[in-house]
Amino acid sequence: MFYIKRLYRFILKSFLPLFLMTFFICLFIVLMQFLWRYVDEMVGKGLEMSVLAELFFYAAVTMVPMALPLAILLASLMTFGNLGERLELLAIKAAGISLLQIMRPLVIFLIFVAIGAFFFQNNVLPKSQVKMWTLLYSMRQKSPELDIPEGVFYDQISGYNLYVKQKNHKTGMLYDVMIYDMSAGFDNAMIILADSGKLKMTDDKQHLFLTLYNGESFENLRDQRTSASNIPYRRETFSLKEIMIAFDANFNRMDDGIMQNQYIGKDLKALQTSIDSMTTRVDSIGNNYARSLKTSGYFSLYNRPGVRVSPNDSVREQKAIAEAATLNLDSVFGGGSLQRKQLYLDRAVARAERYYSDYEFRSYTMKEENKVIRRHQIEMYKKFTLSFACIIFFFIGAPLGAIIRKGGLGMPVVVSVFMFIFYYIIDNTGYKLARDGRWEVWEGMWLSSAVLLPLGIFLTYKAVKDSAVFNPDVYINFFRKLIGRQELRKVVLKEVVMDDMIPQVAIEKAEQLSVACNRYLDKVGRKRQSYWKYCLYGYAKADIMELEEQIDDLVNYTSNSRSQLVIGKLMDYPVLRNLWVYRPAPTVKWGYVLAVLFPVGLLLYWVGSYQQRLLRNEVEGVIRTNGDLRILLEKEEKERMYEEDKTI
Repeated sequence: MFYIKRLYRFILKSFLPLFLMTFFICLFIVLMQFLWRYVDEMVGKGLEMSVLAELFFYAAVTMVPMALPLAILLASLMTFGNLGERLELLAIKAAGISLLQIMRPLVIFLIFVAIGAFFFQNNVLPKSQVKMWTLLYSMRQKSPELDIPEGVFYDQISGYNLYVKQKNHKTGMLYDVMIYDMSAGFDNAMIILADSGKLKMTDDKQHLFLTLYNGESFENLRDQRTSASNIPYRRETFSLKEIMIAFDANFNRMDDGIMQNQYIGKDLKALQTSIDSMTTRVDSIGNNYARSLKTSGYFSLYNRPGVRVSPNDSVREQKAIAEAATLNLDSVFGGGSLQRKQLYLDRAVARAERYYSDYEFRSYTMKEENKVIRRHQIEMYKKFTLSFACIIFFFIGAPLGAIIRKGGLGMPVVVSVFMFIFYYIIDNTGYKLARDGRWEVWEGMWLSSAVLLPLGIFLTYKAVKDSAVFNPDVYINFFRKLIGRQELRKVVLKEVVMDDMIPQVAIEKAEQLSVACNRYLDKVGRKRQSYWKYCLYGYAKADIMELEEQIDDLVNYTSNSRSQLVIGKLMDYPVLRNLWVYRPAPTVKWGYVLAVLFPVGLLLYWVGSYQQRLLRNEVEGVIRTNGDLRILLEKEEKERMYEEDKTI
């Protein structure tokens, strides 16, 4: 019997509601982005609500690939952030369950989501894209809703400019009407002026019926002129004039078959078939261009020596090639007159320019063909990159939530938006590089995954190891070690002290530490080691670690002090580093080998001597800090005894 563990059910119940909520929120956000981008195509055209609702539905289905990775990132971040903030994640880890085991049910669930996303992009998305773009292009072709403003020219009627000074909104009458009719061309323009008029739509919404009262019209009849200088015209004064203007106000939906032949309307199999057929066609066209370039008249007559005569060539071609192979062009050119030389050069330049323009046009044709192939390849790779991005975003969001330990919609939303913008920039950059042919298509489309995958692995590793990823002191100390600087010790005044620090005990520990430091300095010497002594013996790392343990013991004990001055002084204790350059050779035998390799040994000696000098300064600094700490502790001990005497 199939059974899901209670822990796994708890993780799934925590994740699924947040996933559904964030998915619809992200889908709404990207849908609003689509609306802001194409709002000009929809507003002012009198479209029915059913048409707009259909467009929004197909647009929402099309935007799923963009909303799904962001929803997974945000939901996983919120889920593990909530678990960490409520200390539930800590309790689960305390029971011996690792973070990877906690993530296991969600990993299995998201694998199914990724598989479903692939089939969605392969089967559903092409159809929805065809429907959406067909509707959008149909809306672009629709005429805007007729709404003539007052006091400005209205040019939304094709071939006409209409000016109305005043309108009566109750009766629909137009006053002081001016019409520029340029439907027959600018040279045959017609101007109509009328005191008033009325405009209405025919029942079939195919024409505008304009009734004008008390006006004049002027028409230029350039197409009926009898001579170049005499252009006839016609002027008319009317009390009533009726004009029929073609104006299609209906919404005419385009055929879906136009978009289905594009790359957006094809599934994986159709895309692969189209890519293979177009690649074969482009290769054959390129081979034909290459053959025509080799056998063209210009190149065949002046072929280079060494070109063999083919048996398939005609007698004339064979004779021309044989003559060209033995012809000395320099002697022919040098033996002619200046006019003849200029004629040769002009003809050569003209023929070269003609060939150049011809093959440049052919190259443009090939570029367009290759661009179409790349667009098909991009659409094919998109079907895989989305599914992989879902997995990557989970392995970024879940470890981040476990590290940050902040739930809700505050910090997770900020981090998710930042990560998604970073992903979108990289993905869009790779897409443009692949589209323009600067990179291979697979390189551009997998660029975002190649960048984010190491980040997901790094965050997952850090979360499993409970590493302090967002602790700045860790990175500061790392770079200080990298450049050879001393690591800073950080001690904080405790709000609650369980075991009070006894100053006399701390003073004794400081004195013991000073004795150990002096003994160590006497052992290693207070001056630079010689080259041979450095290579053979160096500084014993065990002695350094023993001093570091004594320093840590003193600092940990004295950090229970209630004095801020004492805590500040503890931060002056250095952190002794266990660098390998203190003793580069592990044994005396290897020390002899290192000493013999003089160039390498001398370089290590310079670096090691410098680090040894820093170590000696740090040990001397420990001794000085012990003296300062003793003064502060004695002062604290006197204050403590004074308070006790005062209490008694």
